[in-house]
Amino acid sequence: MDTLRNNYKLIDIFYSLASIPSPSLKESLVADKILSLFKEYNISAEKDGYGNVKAYIPPTASDKKPLLISAHMDVVGDNSPVNIKLNGEFIETDKSRTLGADDKAGVAAAILLASQLASDKNLKHGGLEIIFTRDEEQNMTGIHNVNFQDINAEHVLVLDADKLGQVQIAGASYTKLIIEVTAFKGGHSGIDIDDSDRLNAAKLIAELVNVIPQGVYKKDDYGVVTSINLGVIAGGGIQTAINHIKEENVPEKDYVNLMLEKAVTNVINTNAGAAYSIRSSSRQFEKNLIEEIKSVIDNFNKKYLNLASAQMHCEEHLPPFEKSNDETLINAAKNAAQSLNLNIDISSFHAGAETHVYANNKNKYGKTFKPVLIGLADIYNMHSRDEKINYISYLKGFDFLKEFFIKFNNLT
Repeated sequence: MDTLRNNYKLIDIFYSLASIPSPSLKESLVADKILSLFKEYNISAEKDGYGNVKAYIPPTASDKKPLLISAHMDVVGDNSPVNIKLNGEFIETDKSRTLGADDKAGVAAAILLASQLASDKNLKHGGLEIIFTRDEEQNMTGIHNVNFQDINAEHVLVLDADKLGQVQIAGASYTKLIIEVTAFKGGHSGIDIDDSDRLNAAKLIAELVNVIPQGVYKKDDYGVVTSINLGVIAGGGIQTAINHIKEENVPEKDYVNLMLEKAVTNVINTNAGAAYSIRSSSRQFEKNLIEEIKSVIDNFNKKYLNLASAQMHCEEHLPPFEKSNDETLINAAKNAAQSLNLNIDISSFHAGAETHVYANNKNKYGKTFKPVLIGLADIYNMHSRDEKINYISYLKGFDFLKEFFIKFNNLT
């Protein structure tokens, strides 16, 4: 490992950062290390009021546009020691904890690029801004506390994908959809079962779930655009089972069986519900899906007027990262990949990242940010003690990042 560090500055920087535990909201030690590296390279850098790290490389050409690079400092894991070793082409730990290549691989690459730009006065560029955030893995409080009005750039590279050559140009929102059904007249499952006015809410929610879409709702050439997933159906005589779970400390794996065994079955149920996750990289298609579900609910309420009712409500937890019409970053990626004979995968991803926050904010000039998420290395088993990074792919990834920066400045 020492030989590898000595031969490659990128690996040395990565090792020095990954060796410092930095669980979410406990990033101060790694932030201080980053600041000391920037100081060593004579780069202007500081912490903002929330503890995010900001750095800046001035432009060498006034006619070119600045670029912002973003990555996060926190990792999944705790404050236990990070014992790093080399295993063939892989950098990993002793399997006692996570490595933290997510996202210290991105942080280290950005630092090395900044150091090279700071010492190269011949390269014509529009300047480089860097933001390293806190708490991406848990609640994204770091990115939400960035002062976007301080940022000059409108184009953003978020260095947080897990495969070399990934260029992800759109990402899905996360909206929680909850449907609740109330039957107006319950009763005894034997004595009252012949009363047609007594509808069972558990049966009614099943009827709705059967009609509401499940799975992929819309996809395009870049992947899944909009999807809906049924997370849970709740209803019936479950309170007794819930009491057993609380009192007997039942393992999670036994919850469903216990519910079936202990639930009360002699009641015509009056309350039930279902919860869904909706993900979409298009606000329009998400709106279309929600309107379709609303129509299902409206038809249900007409059908069971005076007998039962259903209500729905949505909670947006993460806005979509919609594909920009500005393809400067896509073209820069293609040009960089061609120069390096590197295969890239331009796609959307059906999950959330800091790209989503950038895409829904504006810089100091009122320009909406145009982010993409890129991968600089093949990282495996993220968020687990088996996490590892292929260092050969990582070295290629840094070349891709630097060439990306050069090609971007050729286009602007």
